[in-house]
Amino acid sequence: MAGSIEMIKELRAKTGAGMMDCKKALAENDQDLDKAVAWLREKGIASADKKSSRIAAEGVVDAYIHAGGRVGVLIEVNIETDFAAKNEDFRRFVRDLAMQVAAMSPRWVSKEEVPADELEKEKTIVRNQALNEGKPEKIVDKIVEGRLSKFYDENCLLEQPYVKDDSKKISTLVKEMIALVGENISVRRFTRYEMGEGLKKRDENFADEVMKQVK
Repeated sequence: MAGSIEMIKELRAKTGAGMMDCKKALAENDQDLDKAVAWLREKGIASADKKSSRIAAEGVVDAYIHAGGRVGVLIEVNIETDFAAKNEDFRRFVRDLAMQVAAMSPRWVSKEEVPADELEKEKTIVRNQALNEGKPEKIVDKIVEGRLSKFYDENCLLEQPYVKDDSKKISTLVKEMIALVGENISVRRFTRYEMGEGLKKRDENFADEVMKQVK
């Protein structure tokens, strides 16, 4: 195990990839360091984390309209330079993110953005669910942790599976784009609109539907 930890550290130093990505790369390549480096580069993960601390102040605000105008998304994605912001690959990437928001309706960009009160409310709900299902108290915390992970996957854009390739998360897609363009990228914010969202049907429409059923 100690050797594996040292290899993970060495791989991180060589590539700048995250610890879990390095661990997976070594596992996928029989602990061969050189092959793991190549694997990370092929996946577009190498060096992405090294760039993540750099300031991204340029970027794009893009709009995406879907389903005949029934769903619309505005999204802001930042990058380091205006030159890179005009890159076609980056523009397509931003459009893909907007499509993701339209399709999967996330509420926040990242786990860190989930309000503390919202998180506590969710923890209470899933804990009570587990207890009501008769789960032993000693394993409830692990169950809560697992269900919160699912909550993040459903509600946080960076944690969601990519709709075009559900084998990877959006966070991985971001790392791949960072590696491709060579600059830090930050998904700053988005707004999603859905036709009629939050509105109730008018009473007369409901009445008409009932009358049609009677006739």
